[in-house]
Amino acid sequence: MKRMALVCLCLAATGLPAIASQPWEEKTEALGQAGAEVSGHQTVEQLKNLIKIGEALFTARFTVEDGAGRPGATQAIVPTKRKHPVMNEFSRTAGVDANACSSCHNMPFPGGAGDFTTNVFVSEGFESADFDTTDPQFSNERGTNSLFGDGLIELLAREMTVDLQRQRAEAITIAAKTGQPQRIALETKGVKFGWLTAQPNGLVDMQELEGIDMDLVIRPFSQKGVMTSLRQFTVNALNQHHGMEPVERFGGRWTGTRDFDGDGHADEISNGDVSAMVAWQATLPAPVRKVPDSAQWRDMAAAGEKLFDGMGCTACHRTSLPLDSLSFSDPGPNDVAGTLNMLQVKDPAIYDLSQLDWTKKLKRNDKGQVLVPLFGDLKRHTMTDSSVDQLGNELLAQRFVDRNIFMTAELWGVASTPPYGHRNDITTLDGVIRAHGGDGRTARDTYVGASDEDRARIIAFLKTLVIEQAGVNQ
Repeated sequence: MKRMALVCLCLAATGLPAIASQPWEEKTEALGQAGAEVSGHQTVEQLKNLIKIGEALFTARFTVEDGAGRPGATQAIVPTKRKHPVMNEFSRTAGVDANACSSCHNMPFPGGAGDFTTNVFVSEGFESADFDTTDPQFSNERGTNSLFGDGLIELLAREMTVDLQRQRAEAITIAAKTGQPQRIALETKGVKFGWLTAQPNGLVDMQELEGIDMDLVIRPFSQKGVMTSLRQFTVNALNQHHGMEPVERFGGRWTGTRDFDGDGHADEISNGDVSAMVAWQATLPAPVRKVPDSAQWRDMAAAGEKLFDGMGCTACHRTSLPLDSLSFSDPGPNDVAGTLNMLQVKDPAIYDLSQLDWTKKLKRNDKGQVLVPLFGDLKRHTMTDSSVDQLGNELLAQRFVDRNIFMTAELWGVASTPPYGHRNDITTLDGVIRAHGGDGRTARDTYVGASDEDRARIIAFLKTLVIEQAGVNQ
């Protein structure tokens, strides 16, 4: 009763009718429970309530009564009308392809990764097409990534973006004052992103950038590193996979209509609904290290961790990155048009992740920074060369990121998320290590040339990186 009272008050404040669905109706009850929008610092109790709503929406099986399906719109991230009637609403390559987010993000728990059978299709280059096809040449097939710990990942990306953009601004200022070009190395949290050269006239040469876009925004999500935030990821996925269209991109502000997909359902997903889903995802606990019961396994894993570093794997799969703040603002600072951002709201919601029990267990360095144990670097790398090219089998570039370039996969939780590779077609950790070419080739060759015993030790170490049962994200 207390929760319903809060919901009704929130809805009343936004001018929306507080109409609860009946238990026998074929609708998603959680839709609308977060209100039209969420704002301000969330207390522990408010955040817990929002997380529950977000989990209910993430695991809901959306129906046509909710607005699922998009008969008059394509899967394009830019709202695009169909030119022809849809023949089959469900399509594996172009979507709609799932009823629930947890249909694919389900291993080992909701919010996790997916098996080969849950692969999705990124129809880059043909995303606005509305002809009927199941030909894979029009899309890239991708495995489903785990979302556990992604709130920390986004916070790291935000801080790294601020740091890199500050370095660029300082170089521009110095070049203007001195009248001399300033070539600077871009580095943040120990990760190097190449160089840039600022000219005295304010122009910046970015030909030497490595693993990042020219705006110096770290985009930590998707296997290509092209999604800026959990909010952008959520808005995209709701439309593409479910035909549930968020107001912030498909509503009247951008499209001039409340029913862009023409299915008879207006304003299908409110800003508040998206915020609840972001809150749930952002508070999913970080994966952990399992301490094996077997003394032999513990010894093997300890030796394997040293070998993992010694063979050069941590050059990209960095054990941890330092994080200054656990305050997660939603919407965030770096999204652009079509995804709600801090420039469009007066008072963004603030989720203080330090309130959660699992964050209190994270290690800190001597500066008080949280050490995020991601085993990654939030940087894109070339993953193929002339002789090792298994990870370069996509046909299309995505948002100007070449076919063989991928974001370093964070290895925390890797033991809980087989199979491996961007297409989920490699069944073992040994197999995916052997598939590393390009920037990973030296470490890969060292691994392949090691003894059977040392390779087994590395696998024993990686098998201790697991995702634990989450329950409510507290």
